Amino acid sequence: MMSAHSRLLLSSNPQLSPCLRRPVTKDLHSFPFLRIRGLQMGRIGLDSLRDVKVSSGAGSPVTDIELDHFSTVANKMADAAGEVIRKYFRQSFAILDKNDLSPVTIADREAEESMCSIIMENFPTHGIFGEENGWRCKENYADYVWVLDPIDGTKSFITGKPLFGILIALLYKGKPILGIIDQPILRERWIGIEGKTTTLNGREVSTRTCSKLSQAYLYTTSPHLFTGEAELAFSRLRNKVKVPLYGCDCYAYALLASGFVDLVVESGLKPYDFLSLVPVIEGAGGSVTDWKGNKLHWMPSPDSCVMGFNVAAAGDLELHKQALEVLQWQ
Repeated sequence: MMSAHSRLLLSSNPQLSPCLRRPVTKDLHSFPFLRIRGLQMGRIGLDSLRDVKVSSGAGSPVTDIELDHFSTVANKMADAAGEVIRKYFRQSFAILDKNDLSPVTIADREAEESMCSIIMENFPTHGIFGEENGWRCKENYADYVWVLDPIDGTKSFITGKPLFGILIALLYKGKPILGIIDQPILRERWIGIEGKTTTLNGREVSTRTCSKLSQAYLYTTSPHLFTGEAELAFSRLRNKVKVPLYGCDCYAYALLASGFVDLVVESGLKPYDFLSLVPVIEGAGGSVTDWKGNKLHWMPSPDSCVMGFNVAAAGDLELHKQALEVLQWQ
């Protein structure tokens, strides 16, 4: 199922976040290469393949061949991070608090390092922005930037609940063109690529039809994460849905892409929390924006502003519109 891609940018008030820097350390859950539509590999040369454009990314210079290569490397990254995380899951390890009081573990840090080493080996000119280490790049700007969250849902991870996820996003000039949600314990991997249908373990998936809030199943990580006007806005929406549910972190968005959930609404997400979700949800036929309806977009750099975004995702476009109307976010 193909999805429309808007070019609107998300504006925000920045709040600078420091980037920690650490040394780097280094398989395979590979999926078949995605076929280039309308071409037969045996009848066309590589030079011609480089001219094939992404079918839904009008004006994008990223070719299908390049996207396939990015996807292959991203799968290796998820494999490597998953090996690290499975080693520590439900084991004893130290839990530290970051400056914002959110927890971090040795598993978070080692998993991110394992992904960074693969990126630097395969794409030395690409930028990296990881939750644990911030910006990594020889230059202050890169067209391609990988945005990583080694464990989205660290609280779930440290309490032994297998509903956290590895999040991998590739941005081209700030726009997400590839996203992975990987659950390494259940061994489930959703892959979204611009212009292609989202897959779960190699099989295409799609969102389900639900055009009425009164019939919708809504997920959010926790109602306690909303404050002030955002808490009031969420309460309005929660009171109109059929069933409100809690506690899945990024896994809720994966369930939405597979057609099991209708709506996910959250407040205060950081870019590494949501950028990978965009290609996954849109490639499954859904919609994900901020609460004003703006497309999600971010330009990482050494001085990037890491602040909170309010995110609303729906499997049905009409449902998404109704949810934004109830949130009434100005």
